[in-house]
Amino acid sequence: MGKIQLMDEWLSNKIAAGEVVERPSSVVKELVENAIDAGSSSIEVFLEEAGLTSIQVIDNGSGMDETDAMLCFYRHATSKISKEQDLFRIRTLGFRGEALASIAAVSKLQLKTSDGESGIELELEGGNIVSKKPGPLRKGTEITVSQLFFNTPARLKYLKTIQTELGHSIDLMNRLALAYPNIAFKLVHNGGTLLQTNGRGNVQQVLAAIYGMQNAKKMIAFSGENRDYSIHGYASLPEITRASKNYISIFVNGRWVKHYLVQKSIVDAYHTFLPIERFPIVALYIEGDPYLTDVNVHPTKLQIRLSKEEELLPLIEQTIRHAIRERMNVPLAQKKEKITRPISEQMNIWKQPTINESKIKTIVERLADESAVINESPAMDEIEIESPPTELVNQWENTTSHQETDEGDETTMEKAEAVVEEPIVAKHTEPFPELEVVGQIHGTYIVAQMEDGFYLIDQHAAQERIKYEYFKEKVGEVDPNERQALLLPLTFHYSQDEAFILKENRQALEEVGVFLEEFGSSSFVVREHPTWFPKGFEQEIIEELIEQVLKTRKTDVKKLREEAAIMMSCKRSIKANYYLTKEQMVALINDLRKAENPFTCPHGRPVMIHFSTYEIEKMFKRVM
Repeated sequence: MGKIQLMDEWLSNKIAAGEVVERPSSVVKELVENAIDAGSSSIEVFLEEAGLTSIQVIDNGSGMDETDAMLCFYRHATSKISKEQDLFRIRTLGFRGEALASIAAVSKLQLKTSDGESGIELELEGGNIVSKKPGPLRKGTEITVSQLFFNTPARLKYLKTIQTELGHSIDLMNRLALAYPNIAFKLVHNGGTLLQTNGRGNVQQVLAAIYGMQNAKKMIAFSGENRDYSIHGYASLPEITRASKNYISIFVNGRWVKHYLVQKSIVDAYHTFLPIERFPIVALYIEGDPYLTDVNVHPTKLQIRLSKEEELLPLIEQTIRHAIRERMNVPLAQKKEKITRPISEQMNIWKQPTINESKIKTIVERLADESAVINESPAMDEIEIESPPTELVNQWENTTSHQETDEGDETTMEKAEAVVEEPIVAKHTEPFPELEVVGQIHGTYIVAQMEDGFYLIDQHAAQERIKYEYFKEKVGEVDPNERQALLLPLTFHYSQDEAFILKENRQALEEVGVFLEEFGSSSFVVREHPTWFPKGFEQEIIEELIEQVLKTRKTDVKKLREEAAIMMSCKRSIKANYYLTKEQMVALINDLRKAENPFTCPHGRPVMIHFSTYEIEKMFKRVM
């Protein structure tokens, strides 16, 4: 007997389900896309427990008669293609004829459908029809999928939390609503409406429903074309950014797709307009001859191949970039020439009785350039000085700053973890040296001497360490008595899935001083904040902490506290090219002496570099 045999229909459908039906959102995708192909102007989706209990999709499309209703659950049964040539001019979302058969194979399914003349109601279990009877005559289709994966428990094991699974469905519905603004979409979860659009064909109104009215108002319309493609859409102003590329939506002939090179062209259009690792909100619509696209490359149809990419990609980048520049009127980015000052202006040196002034000046001149290599420190943003309530505050209140632009000092969760885990940072046993301030180099490094040589101290890193330890203690115990009411509350707008995540993690945010109050279905207001939040940076800090929660979805309070302390310590620490008096430098070193670990900043960079007398004498060939 031969080894090869034909699979039965039931088994082949379950294998197909493994490709097509990955999670509840996969079912939502297939059913809603079928409703769109049926010419619906209204589509409603009702989920129970993120779809794990029940998924119901109701549309007012063309519906089916009894014959089509019976055939639609057979694998590869389709009304979209009839010959090979049809594969090269696909304009519908579905065409494989696998979706309904695959979904029915791993669930209990009820179908009610009518073409307006006759109606039928079917019930299926594991792909088999168990009930058939006449249905209502309302034109359209209603499909209810319950107990998803009831007969494939292994698949249930790999599903994520209800929050995660719901997030996938919300994200999907957001994309479909953007793709088809002329259809009224409604998404309801456990009785609560998460998305509702009016179907009037206005993309900006859909953007407002998803991302909030304030963000939608800051979206720029763009359009362009070449011989093969036409593009249009909306792109956010550079002031509206997100922490991931997930807010970039690409639609090709009405189909939401993922395409790395197209996404890269969109991001490249914002080059020099956005901070590092920040991304825009964009809805890009690409229209072209179906012969130029191949959507038959993956069962879920999310991947797509495009012909003539070399003409399309520059069109996308240039069109979006031009729209941004026209709206912003931003001049071309130019490199700022480095201003070189005489050494007499760069340093502020006082006479010391123990070391000859000319010798110190010679050493400092020699090491000024080398110090940048030994201890690189990125330039910093121009801000006022504001410190924790230590003795340093009283001596710095009335100083004026001369600062550069900050291009670095990123505070990521990974860096925060590294700081916590690194033994030398957690507890440094080396005694802090007794130092005598000599002067300052480039308004950035403090020169301080001791019996055996001298130290170069990075003033920004030093105060960062001081403030970090202060804020770490404050964030660890948010005192209700240390809150300050805002004259005007801060308002934050997010999409429905983001709002769901924030609601789930509200307690964690309150533990780091972010007190969110619901303001509508997907907006929040903040009416107060801790008194110790760096002045002038309250909104920025709250936004960045919220972004951390949205990025990780499930928050570790310990890590969030660490991130908050690092972030706040950086905001108002003194920056490079800031000239201090001798008294201010002495106060800074005295405060640094009290730190638990005075030798590195929260990012792990050294605070001070030691040059021994022996090393100096060796440089000058005094010793061989």
